[in-house]
Amino acid sequence: MVAIENAFESTDPFTPEARHIVVVSGGLGDPSQSSMLANRLASATTDALSHLGVVPEVEVIELRLLATDISNALIAHNNSPALQKAIDQVMQADGVIAVSPTFKASYSGLFKSFWDLIDEEEFAGTPVLLGATGGTARHSLVIDQAMRPLFAYLKALLAPMSVFAASDDWGLVEGGSESTRTTPIHHRIEQAGTSFANLLEGRPARPRAKVDTEPGELEVIPFEQLLNS
Repeated sequence: MVAIENAFESTDPFTPEARHIVVVSGGLGDPSQSSMLANRLASATTDALSHLGVVPEVEVIELRLLATDISNALIAHNNSPALQKAIDQVMQADGVIAVSPTFKASYSGLFKSFWDLIDEEEFAGTPVLLGATGGTARHSLVIDQAMRPLFAYLKALLAPMSVFAASDDWGLVEGGSESTRTTPIHHRIEQAGTSFANLLEGRPARPRAKVDTEPGELEVIPFEQLLNS
């Protein structure tokens, strides 16, 4: 377990151009379309940051793994160590990529419950790139009608571009059925990632909490491995 102290320090002086990105995926399956979209958006953003000479640091939060902890926190007002670590990661992020599946024309309950635990005053000004998935393109307004108001309440700095992916969008990329959309999903992801990278590069890195780790306690999974899993 990683111990995170309350005292804040500057970003690693050896990588002053680094940007810390936290990916929050509300997908419930393993794998899921939401996780796939979140990872593709993160990959596009990190590629664009690298071209700008900025070192990307990515952490991925799968909300399905925290479902019980989130429910307990809402009822008992007591965060588990794993949930608190996820909240701390979001609070310290230079940018957040948030993706939810579409349930009943809105974000999922699990996705909303996690963000209910985030303090909007501390989160204020954090750049956020939004993404959503659904069965058909009929749900594509979920980002504008549901997600943007939620993150506006959290006082986030919303990226102007967002990405909705329907099931047939992935068919166009992977060789399945042709998408009903005029712009292929991989082009929209690349454009959104590049735009988000430019937004992050134009802002200074945020202070990071000092992290103490004991040898053998933390397993670091390369982002490329997450993409290929």
